[in-house]
Amino acid sequence: MQIWDTAGTSRYNTITPNYYRKIDGILLVFDVCNRKSFEMVNYWIKEISETTDISKIDLLLVGNKIDLDETREVTADNARKVAEEIGIVYV
Repeated sequence: MQIWDTAGTSRYNTITPNYYRKIDGILLVFDVCNRKSFEMVNYWIKEISETTDISKIDLLLVGNKIDLDETREVTADNARKVAEEIGIVYV
């Protein structure tokens, strides 16, 4: 198994499509305390879809830092709704 953490930074934008071609699954991780990281989920889905048939891979939307309730900006219900619209599971 190989795990690539691109941290959503633009410096990896030119190489990430090469890795999408031979994947079995993707964990899309966002920070529940950072709305902007959550809003990037649709960007990543679009990018992945341009290179890979997402119906043939396992996708999982993961909310990170859920222990930080006092600074949470994305609710679990909101994340579940977006995941459902995309057709993937949210944890």
